[in-house]
Amino acid sequence: MMRFFRVAASAVAAVLVAGCGAGSSDGGGGDGLSPPVGLPASLTGQELDWGRCGAASDGPAPGDGWQCATLEVPLNHAKPKGATMDVELIRGRSTGGPGERVGSLLLNFGGPGASGVAYLPGYGDLLSTLRERYDLVSFDPRGVGSSEGVRCRDDEEIQAAESVDTTPDTAAEERAYFEDAADFGRGCAQDAGEVLGHIATTDTARDMDLMRHVLGDRTLHYLGFSYGTELGGVYAHLFPGNVGRMVLDAVVDPTADTVGQARNQTLGFQRALDAYLESTGQDPEKGSQRIADLLKKIDAEPLRTSTDRELTETSALTGLIQPLYGERSWPALTGALEAAERGDGSGLLKLADEYNERDSSGHYGTVTHAQRAISCSDDRRRPTPEQARKLLPGFRKISPVFGAYMAWDTAGWCHDWPVAGRFDTPEVSAPGADPILLVGNTGDPATPYEGTRRMAEELGEGVGVQLTWKGEGHTAYGSGSECVDSTVESYLLDGTVPKNGKVCAS
Repeated sequence: MMRFFRVAASAVAAVLVAGCGAGSSDGGGGDGLSPPVGLPASLTGQELDWGRCGAASDGPAPGDGWQCATLEVPLNHAKPKGATMDVELIRGRSTGGPGERVGSLLLNFGGPGASGVAYLPGYGDLLSTLRERYDLVSFDPRGVGSSEGVRCRDDEEIQAAESVDTTPDTAAEERAYFEDAADFGRGCAQDAGEVLGHIATTDTARDMDLMRHVLGDRTLHYLGFSYGTELGGVYAHLFPGNVGRMVLDAVVDPTADTVGQARNQTLGFQRALDAYLESTGQDPEKGSQRIADLLKKIDAEPLRTSTDRELTETSALTGLIQPLYGERSWPALTGALEAAERGDGSGLLKLADEYNERDSSGHYGTVTHAQRAISCSDDRRRPTPEQARKLLPGFRKISPVFGAYMAWDTAGWCHDWPVAGRFDTPEVSAPGADPILLVGNTGDPATPYEGTRRMAEELGEGVGVQLTWKGEGHTAYGSGSECVDSTVESYLLDGTVPKNGKVCAS
């Protein structure tokens, strides 16, 4: 199973009065800083021991120009003087001259479950302009990578689960589907232990405020992508007075519960598929039905590939999803679909492996593990199998390709999860916070554009500032729009708040 908030490896992954300053800090030292309330001095007074980075989770060491350190945080923020855990940070020092530095810019690349320690160095060139005035800082959120990263299955178990039918058609397939879901949760609990109950978004948001203080910033300057927008919104709600220059790109709809998010993504990926089909000269309705018929055939009889693995319907769906994250990957989708229609599933399987971070040796990454563990720690509303069945007609109407999968996923994603969820929808209201720049892409498949407006409404009057890009793919900053890039950079570097509702053409 899979859920589709994240920044794909091929993507970026990137209002009051124009010209007003939007929160500033002089960085360095702790003088004049407001420490997080309730935390002991042993945590608020810690000094980070920056040094050479080791190998990142599922990846090599980042090399010169990057430093890593460990931040000690409470395991349970409700018991701040109790047990602690470590959160791994990475930093690239500002390249600007004396007096030019604004402070630290904290980044989250989405998921949930993306490792900031592994991702940040890969975005060094993209973020070079911002680095002139900021120390670039990212981290592995709790439950991710080097911060007690959750791994719920080994490689053989992950590969075996690819044969589970995620759009069950019979009672036997349905039993296998939900048994597999429960087994995944048990594996997470066995691996993570007590940590599994303390990796929710609110926990990480509180960690971020401790980071802000220990890094020496009076306010938090932040750039969050995809799920990172939800994390930023939750931070703003908890600490509105500590919000500095904050950009949320590819905005999650904070008003949508489990079913609402699934419905949003069904619509978003179908829109992206329609745009792809139109780009190839096909009628979207006929093209979608053609793909749905192909998936039905694969469901009945998996396709051969150039490896010793078959292409199942689940892997085919994942392979369809991967290139819809970015327009540059559409040609790969064309080739994979044409091959699949000839009976060769190799192309779609390769795309699925890219999404699942499976390398040539058969080793899988853990983003999808942490993604599920974190989101199930958040989601309190967990539909039953019967409720999922009732969703099928409506979801199939939205998308004949993705609808059935997404409807079943509402119940399967957190089925029989070993810890309780925190909320139905995240609370992001942030009255009194400085302006927060919300960047929405009209062609975004994973976080549909409508979420931008809803986040603005929930943040409160005068807080959310909307910037629209008429483009395709997941996220906008760094995706090819000079208008978007210059607006984001003017805001982060100089505090220039754009006019609310500004639109950047494709």
